[in-house]
Amino acid sequence: MAPLLQIGLLVLFAIVIFAIIGLEFYSGTLHKTCYSIKDISVIIKEGEMPSPCSADNKNDAPPGSHVCDANVSTCMDHWEGPNSGITSFDNIGFAMLTVFQCITMEGWTAILYWTNDAIGNRYNWIYFIPLIILGSFFMLNLVLGVLSGEFSNERARVERRAAYRKAKSKRLFTTAFSSYLKWITQAGLQLTDVA
Repeated sequence: MAPLLQIGLLVLFAIVIFAIIGLEFYSGTLHKTCYSIKDISVIIKEGEMPSPCSADNKNDAPPGSHVCDANVSTCMDHWEGPNSGITSFDNIGFAMLTVFQCITMEGWTAILYWTNDAIGNRYNWIYFIPLIILGSFFMLNLVLGVLSGEFSNERARVERRAAYRKAKSKRLFTTAFSSYLKWITQAGLQLTDVA
């Protein structure tokens, strides 16, 4: 099997493993957010977009989680989730996509903060630190190493092909030149015989 395919399968395996672990830890946790008490259909935003919440009061919430202001809002489980529900751990497909986003290190801190808001920050690092170290720093460097090796192999193959073509054209030129030289020599001998 080609090394690039092997490393691709290894990265896919790591993504699936972390997605399954994410399903166990975070399934359904990113759907709660703060809704207005006056109008249940209005989401209370703190910034540009809503953030997940864990409870209505601090006594029921895990340490470090987001708690809705009890005077104006309540934490309800009707929100589709961050990024229109795409960033979630509700099924294996979205979990793999979320893990891939974390591995590429594009917006992974937002996912970390959302999960902190939803379940607290006491044990959340147990998932994200190995994900970033193994996924981003180790796996993606393996991919880059394999790509570099494949490009080196391809460059060597192109150089061998160019050397072969050069040797072949030199051989053809030498053969043609020696044939022409024989023909010219024979013609010269025949001209001297005639004269």
